[in-house]
Amino acid sequence: MGKIKKVTDYDMEQLIGQVLRYGVLTAGIVAIIGGVWYLFQNGQGTPHYTEFHGEPAGYTSLTGIIEGLKNGSAKEIIQLGVVILIATPILRIVFSLISFIQEKDRLYIVITLIVLLIILFSMFGGLKV
Repeated sequence: MGKIKKVTDYDMEQLIGQVLRYGVLTAGIVAIIGGVWYLFQNGQGTPHYTEFHGEPAGYTSLTGIIEGLKNGSAKEIIQLGVVILIATPILRIVFSLISFIQEKDRLYIVITLIVLLIILFSMFGGLKV
């Protein structure tokens, strides 16, 4: 059996860079696909800008977006691109946390955990009105 290679700081920096690069690229591609699909579905009509129509509740929750994706809705595909874009820096924080845990750097572990918890609380712990 071969030895397990220890992950270095450089390896983690490269991984974090790849996560950011491919996360943004994936989000952009998904949003563009959704935009093209939206134009294909609704491109013939003329928008009425004199009336404001709020978005249905399905666009404000992850389960609503997933349900819309099952139906092939272009708006939900665009929303998925936005969700991927939002998730990308959060993944970066998670990988940074893993890196600091490997390095046993307690100060940065605590700081990164606080940042991650603030972000997650602000996303999922909001008031339900």
